[in-house]
Amino acid sequence: MISEGMSITLTEEVTDQNTALALGSGTLRVYGTPAMTKLIEQAAVTLLEGNLDGGMTTVGTGIEVSHIAPSPVGSQISCQLTLSRIDRKKLTFDVEVRDEMEEIGRGSHTRFIVDAERFQTKADDKRI
Repeated sequence: MISEGMSITLTEEVTDQNTALALGSGTLRVYGTPAMTKLIEQAAVTLLEGNLDGGMTTVGTGIEVSHIAPSPVGSQISCQLTLSRIDRKKLTFDVEVRDEMEEIGRGSHTRFIVDAERFQTKADDKRI
C-alpha cells in the first residue's frame, strides 16, 4: 500500500563510469546529471517495490532536477526521495541529492501507475 510521506534514501559512489565525461553529458570527471536522474528513478522504483497491486508497475513521466554543485570521483552520493502527492494514478516525489559536503541536487519526479502487461503490449505493438 502506498501512502504520502513514504521515503527512501539510496546511495552510490561517484566512479569513472558515472561521470559527466563517461556519460557524454560533459567533459569533466564529476558526477553526471544522467547518473543523478537514474538514481532518482531507481529510488522511486525501489520505494514502490512490493507496494502496488498485482500486475501493476510505474513508469516515469517527468523529472525536473537542478544539479547545483559538482561531486568528484570518490564522493558518496545520497538521494532522499519522498512520495509527496498521490493523485489517482499519478505519483509525485520530492527529491534531494547530497554528497558528503552539501546539497548537489533538488527537484521532483513524476510517475504513473500502469498495468504492466497492457503497457508492455502497447509498446510492443509499435514495432514494425
